[in-house]
Amino acid sequence: MSDTLESVFAALADPTRRAILSMLLEDDMAVTDVAEPFDMSLAAISKHLTILTRAGLISQEKRGRVKWCKLEPDALRGASVWMQGFGQFEPVNLDAFERFLAAELDHRET
Repeated sequence: MSDTLESVFAALADPTRRAILSMLLEDDMAVTDVAEPFDMSLAAISKHLTILTRAGLISQEKRGRVKWCKLEPDALRGASVWMQGFGQFEPVNLDAFERFLAAELDHRET
């Protein structure tokens, strides 16, 4: 599972790939339609799509002469479960922690 998590998080680290995933939330798209809003070559978009495919976040299939991309939402399940494990902890209030440390330091100095 560690390798899968690494590939998913590496794929999600790039803003272009996150934008592609957002676009695919709406519906399957042809590769040329995926590439349209980006100011980069079709080859560059294809590299992004390859990374997303290897991570299992999307699938690609040929329909006639057109290559289509489809979101694979189940691929995020492992990452989601892993992140939820951190939800059991209360968020740290840094201001309160700083006041606590200052009070402790004052107490030790006296």
